[in-house]
Amino acid sequence: MAAQQHSAAEENKRHKHEGPKKHIIAFIFSILLTIIAFAMVAAGEVNTTFIYIMLVVMALIQVFIQMGFWMHMKDRGHVFPIVGILGGVFVVFTIVIMASYWAWW
Repeated sequence: MAAQQHSAAEENKRHKHEGPKKHIIAFIFSILLTIIAFAMVAAGEVNTTFIYIMLVVMALIQVFIQMGFWMHMKDRGHVFPIVGILGGVFVVFTIVIMASYWAWW
């Protein structure tokens, strides 16, 4: 009986439900990043290089928010999906860089 109670406590600890609070905060933050990006582009008076850099930075922040809160990559036990995603990012960047070099020469 003690073993069943112990395993039930571990099961509850492992599958603890976070609730919607963090998801709502992440959603609001994602919406704010999107609004800021649209406003920067719509303004048109800002340096285009600065806009490109800021759009890439905000996109990267958006990716980490999406992966951390919606895809739950911040939780334990997601090593293989993270390695797969990083491997895919490495392959895509390699392809883009090699295609750029190929087009230049």
